[in-house]
Amino acid sequence: MSERGQIIIGIDAGTSVIKAVAFELSGRQIASASARNQYATGDDGSATQSLTQTWVDCVTALRGLGEKVPGLAERTAAISVTGQGDGTWLVGAGNQPVGDAWLWLDARAAPTVTRLSAGAGNRARFEATGTGLNTCQQGAQIAHMDRNQPELLDHAEVALHCKDWLYLNLTGVRATDPSEASFTFGNFRTRRYDDTAIDALGLSRRRSLLPEIIDGTEVTHPLSADAARACGLLAGTPVSLGYVDMVMTALGAGVRSAGQNAACSTVGSTGVHMRAKAVADVQLNAEGTGYVIALPMPGIVTQVQTNMSATINIDWLLQMAGSLMAEGGKTVSHADLIARIDSWFAESRPGSVLYHPYISDAGERGPFVNAAARAGFTGLSMRHGFPDLLRAVVEGLGMATRDCYAAMGDMPEELRITGGAARSRALRGCLSAAVNAPVRVSRREEAGAAGVAMMAAVAIGAYRNMDDCIAEWVTPLLGEAEAPDSEQAERFERLFKAYVMVRQAVAPAWDQLVATQ
Repeated sequence: MSERGQIIIGIDAGTSVIKAVAFELSGRQIASASARNQYATGDDGSATQSLTQTWVDCVTALRGLGEKVPGLAERTAAISVTGQGDGTWLVGAGNQPVGDAWLWLDARAAPTVTRLSAGAGNRARFEATGTGLNTCQQGAQIAHMDRNQPELLDHAEVALHCKDWLYLNLTGVRATDPSEASFTFGNFRTRRYDDTAIDALGLSRRRSLLPEIIDGTEVTHPLSADAARACGLLAGTPVSLGYVDMVMTALGAGVRSAGQNAACSTVGSTGVHMRAKAVADVQLNAEGTGYVIALPMPGIVTQVQTNMSATINIDWLLQMAGSLMAEGGKTVSHADLIARIDSWFAESRPGSVLYHPYISDAGERGPFVNAAARAGFTGLSMRHGFPDLLRAVVEGLGMATRDCYAAMGDMPEELRITGGAARSRALRGCLSAAVNAPVRVSRREEAGAAGVAMMAAVAIGAYRNMDDCIAEWVTPLLGEAEAPDSEQAERFERLFKAYVMVRQAVAPAWDQLVATQ
């Protein structure tokens, strides 16, 4: 392809990797490049990332893409950017960082979440935003800073998110998008800031920190001359600010296709479970958990529940197995162990061992929020071996997925799945049986980058609307539906009742364990 202006670059800035991906206007992926980025953790629960280095890493990824795609600068019609959600990226005078960013992994705001959750205005805040409070979020983090480190906010002029920071460096414009703005400080029905939400967080006097809200399917800004020189692209190239990475990945993986709303789970280190809905169909739960996040389509949102940990539960078990093998004189790689998951699963017999996959040190956030939650097996006996433990862990991810969808209403009629774990036949079967619905795997290699590139494609007029873009970019890449095994679906139905009973009954013990530390 040699035509001018026939490529869209999608930037997906994750927690540990920043990717730059080139797509044809038809949606075909041409090439990708990436750069590792790093974050630091502390004993105080902090998880921080350098703003300056994150921009350097983004430039590295874009430069790397230019090395793979001849004439990339001249061929690029638009650039779009998404990134890790939540967190707080403070910027002050001269668009300079105010310290390092507090990431979504940062747990320092936990006392503030506890205090605000018990406040009289919290339910009204939840009704407006559709989002339960947790330590991940910018609202909780800024409220914590305001009480404990007000000097950070005093030196800041604007509070951004990761993708907003990169957009500022690309265009010189301070802005955020409707998705993160509304689920943190706003109303998912209006996609604007909401006084009810801001007041409930105790942040009325800090409202000036909130940036302008723009929709990247309607508004673009030109790539600045400085950014163009740094990235090896052309000044003036339209840049679109995407929505948060969760919904961009779901959009690229099929949370909506053929004009119909669907369900989509991304099973990676964390589990993200989403249902696209019309605003009027959103069902907010009594527990006040989850997210409601706008899609870049009028009147359509995603209702979301997220597990703090998903495949890291499997990683933990495999690391234990690898360590034992190494002590016995047999060294195996993690990749070799991953490749054996399906065969170990096949060796086991369906039983009644339950596993609650709360292995993260931060506890759980979906469909309930409890920083003290911890993983555990229930129902073990002498007859169980390693394959049975592995089955229980994999099935536990299916149970956790069902738990999340149950908090959003009825089970989905079909589940689209993405993430590296979707390659496992065992996991696909468990997810399908757990929700008793067919699963389809998206063949889209870089769903997040594709989702945000689709926004730019609509913004520059390559497609009339998002549904037209989805019809060409998404629907053809959905695999065949894999129906659930009826016997396993019935078994999961029985096991799920016990799964919920155990997690509810053991919660007081989690708190007691924390008290003994």
